[in-house]
Amino acid sequence: MTMTMTIDRATLNALANGTHADPFGALGRRDDGDGPYIRAVLPGALSAEAVDAKSGAAIGTLKEIDKTGVFEGQVEGVDPYRLKIEWPGGVGQETEDPYSFGLLLGELDLHLLGESRHFELASALGANATTVDGVEGVRFAVWAPNAKRVALVGDFNTWDPRRHPMRVRYPSGVWELFIPRLKPGERYKFAINGPDGAPLPDKADPVAKSAESAPGTASIVASPKPYAWTDGAWMENRGRNAEADKPLSFYEVHLGSWLKEGGREVDWTFAIEKLVPYAAQMGFTHIELLPVAEHPFGGSWGYQPLGLFAPTGRYGAPEDFARFVDAAHAAGVGVVVDWVPAHFPTDAHGLYRFDGTPLYEHGDPREGFHIDWNTAIYNFGRREVQNFLIASGLYWLEKFHVDGLRVDAVASMLYRDYSRKEGEWVPNHLGGRENLEAIGFLQHFNAVVRERVPGAITIAEESTAWPGVTRSTTEGGLGFHYKWNMGWMHDTLNYMEQNPIYRSYNHDGITFGLVYAFSEKFVLPLSHDEVVHGKGSLINKMPGDTWQKFANLRSLYGLMWAHPGKKLIFMGAEVAQWREWNHDDQVDWPALDDPAHAGVQRLIRDLNRIYAAEPALHARDCEESGFRWVIGDDRANSVFAFQRLGADGDPPVLVVANMTPLPRHGYRIGVPVAGKWSEIINTDSGLYGGSNVGNSGAVETTSVESHGEAQSLELSLPPLGVVALRAG
Repeated sequence: MTMTMTIDRATLNALANGTHADPFGALGRRDDGDGPYIRAVLPGALSAEAVDAKSGAAIGTLKEIDKTGVFEGQVEGVDPYRLKIEWPGGVGQETEDPYSFGLLLGELDLHLLGESRHFELASALGANATTVDGVEGVRFAVWAPNAKRVALVGDFNTWDPRRHPMRVRYPSGVWELFIPRLKPGERYKFAINGPDGAPLPDKADPVAKSAESAPGTASIVASPKPYAWTDGAWMENRGRNAEADKPLSFYEVHLGSWLKEGGREVDWTFAIEKLVPYAAQMGFTHIELLPVAEHPFGGSWGYQPLGLFAPTGRYGAPEDFARFVDAAHAAGVGVVVDWVPAHFPTDAHGLYRFDGTPLYEHGDPREGFHIDWNTAIYNFGRREVQNFLIASGLYWLEKFHVDGLRVDAVASMLYRDYSRKEGEWVPNHLGGRENLEAIGFLQHFNAVVRERVPGAITIAEESTAWPGVTRSTTEGGLGFHYKWNMGWMHDTLNYMEQNPIYRSYNHDGITFGLVYAFSEKFVLPLSHDEVVHGKGSLINKMPGDTWQKFANLRSLYGLMWAHPGKKLIFMGAEVAQWREWNHDDQVDWPALDDPAHAGVQRLIRDLNRIYAAEPALHARDCEESGFRWVIGDDRANSVFAFQRLGADGDPPVLVVANMTPLPRHGYRIGVPVAGKWSEIINTDSGLYGGSNVGNSGAVETTSVESHGEAQSLELSLPPLGVVALRAG
């Protein structure tokens, strides 16, 4: 059989050089009128022939044209066919031709992508193992609307961008290609030429479901096999268990530095065996993980992620993370992950100038570059970017059954002048400093989460007085379920750091927070941010000698668990470790050999237990009716007393704090209920390393009027201690 080569020199050169803009118009099965022929780009191949896909019989030989890597040859018969290729080293390959398949993404996908309403983005974009025309393989798709050309590269084609150019779907700007016979586990990236035709650094997949761990930067084809969840009962009830009238206590964890046992690799299996039972035994309702989305630099702790759909490969495969969440649910512990939609690093393989243009970020650095963190800021006004971010959040909640997202750096999103000087920022179209696009995004995100995943919660790390963070979006709020109370954290730690001699002058450090305690639904955070970058550990913030440091820390925890609001502490705080957190080390578990440290751990466990057991301490956490000052003005003695109140019929709890080292005996406090009041917690108990000053477990009221009540208690207040008593 003879044939005249049909390809013109310009097309040949474009295919050989990897610059052809329409690969499906030039490759695959063609017909020029003299009969069908097949053209393929196979740089480095020794030979190639076409075979009938059904019988395996040869139907034509493909010859290389001018040593360009472009093969072409006439064939007998029609589709379907396969290519039989011989590579150097005796490697043979038989596969369907990627350019023999038709359009891949359906009209509904393209419609939803076009409207930026494709909330199951991971099913449309990225790498998805699937079957097309009866052939197993992987469908790849990526949004790069301004690219002149996009090709798929990976181990399967020796990272040669000439081998697998992709097809663009207009007007969506999505490029697609199906690679037959490819299996999960393959590494890949996208080779992109920008609008000017110049090649960019190979890009990782923005919607990759799995990725290499640093220092590797490739995306990985994830397994399509769904995880067999066993947490049906948990999922059915998790929304009710996270409502504002329930006790919520979060244990914040950086998994890589929580525990390193005998050189064993820290992974999700290790976390199932060690972290889950520990959190459950300590009485925490949730484990909150620092970001587990894939990130290039471990020292960012995950707060500069690039793989917003991929659990980091540092701890195992995506299905291993699913097993961890499932195991936590089986133990009665929820899982919250930190999620970062505010900004992203500018690593060359990432989202930055993804198609040669500022696609995900603003082009103007006054809007698109974060000067504090040297990161790019998402363009929240672009609908496709909003869709990308919302789909990412939903992916964690729906795919991995995560119970909540703590949204990082919300304050940096809300204000255009955040951490910027005059002239370094651009006002909104009304002339103000509010980032209206980011506000709209947060409202949209929270509304979609509430609609699609009604049992999940969202938590804002928001450090300003922005109004309505936890107000519903229908009322003009941002729509979060909870907000970190950063004001409480700053004021309380500032008070605790004072020498008790001077605390009377800073009395408002404790009382002021109650002025706004019910303006939002708050979480009280003592997070990782307070124990890094030279800030020291919590116990090292405490004044006094060693005994007083421990007593102050215990009283801090006593006040925190008694104060309105949900609770959060960072790992290591519960063992009173002296060292500040180091992400390359681990929690100072050997400190528990010291009874003082073990006492603090026991106190946290008991506080969690009592917080959950006493409705007065949690049922009205977010309601003003759940709190009443009894003594808020005893500056001279640095004594505070307040009542926590549950629903009608729940016994009230009286909380009294003595924030000086001087024990106070015979301290009279009026109470609303006559009879016995049981001491349910005393941070000065010997069980916790204290001096055992207290009230012998219970005290009876006397008919002595005090604080507007007809009866009162005469209490012994321990030094630097907090006691809580329940009526009955």
